[in-house]
Amino acid sequence: MSAEPLSKTETEHRLESLPGWALEGDRITRTYRLPSHFAAAALTVHIAQIQDELNHHSDLTLGYNTVALSVHTHDAGAKVTEKDLELATRVTAAAPGHGAE
Repeated sequence: MSAEPLSKTETEHRLESLPGWALEGDRITRTYRLPSHFAAAALTVHIAQIQDELNHHSDLTLGYNTVALSVHTHDAGAKVTEKDLELATRVTAAAPGHGAE
């Protein structure tokens, strides 16, 4: 069963409780700045673990001291769904433990 896409209005409303996340086209995105490259790499591994637990994976980019995510649900026509918001919520909760801003 495929996930149902959320409306733009619903997505924007839900993102209000996820600081730093934004709707860009048909994706939600967030870039974290971290105190070091090692901290960024550690957050990347933590995010990969969360993605595997949810069986839902984002585009994930590791920079020198940044981690960027971009996500939508492919089987919902590449639109934002509840799955994407759950991933964003879990990452938002994990990021401060790595020193992310």
